[in-house]
Amino acid sequence: MRKTQGRRGEVAVELHSDVPDRFHVGLRLFALAQDDSRRELLIEELWPHKGDLVLKFAGVDSISDAEILIGSELQVPRSERAQLEPGWNYISDLVGCIVFDAGREIGKIEDVQFGTGEAPLLIVVTGNKRYEIPYAEAYLKVVDLEHRHIYVQLPEGMLDLNAPLTAEEKQQQAGGHGRPPKNKRSL
Repeated sequence: MRKTQGRRGEVAVELHSDVPDRFHVGLRLFALAQDDSRRELLIEELWPHKGDLVLKFAGVDSISDAEILIGSELQVPRSERAQLEPGWNYISDLVGCIVFDAGREIGKIEDVQFGTGEAPLLIVVTGNKRYEIPYAEAYLKVVDLEHRHIYVQLPEGMLDLNAPLTAEEKQQQAGGHGRPPKNKRSL
């Protein structure tokens, strides 16, 4: 939830759904806060406003009540999910999947981030390495949610673009008097 909207506890929500008409009065949702606490909510009223959806929840009746919800992620219970077309997946189903590139395991999806481009970014972690991989049709080969595996074919060098710096690269940056190291990341 992005911000409060109005005086009666309404909130503006940025939608990340290709099924926006799924939201209706009486729909039960969960607000997942940044501290991982979860609160059940019931939609009392809703309406579109400037590209967002404004929601009024039962029992959230003031600006201060609504402020507590800001930054939370709204989740639809599995039992109330809309059926998706073949080839479409819920973002929440991707978290925890293992990503493979050309048969090599890259790591596990820890998060999915929006807003940096047209495709959401899969945040893939293995050990101390963290990769940001676009969840784009151009790279996807197989999404096997039953076995929790996602197979991609990434362009050569893509994983190197946001790979953690090596000890040598860190040393070069620290002693380089503001000059970037001479490697692929300085392009």
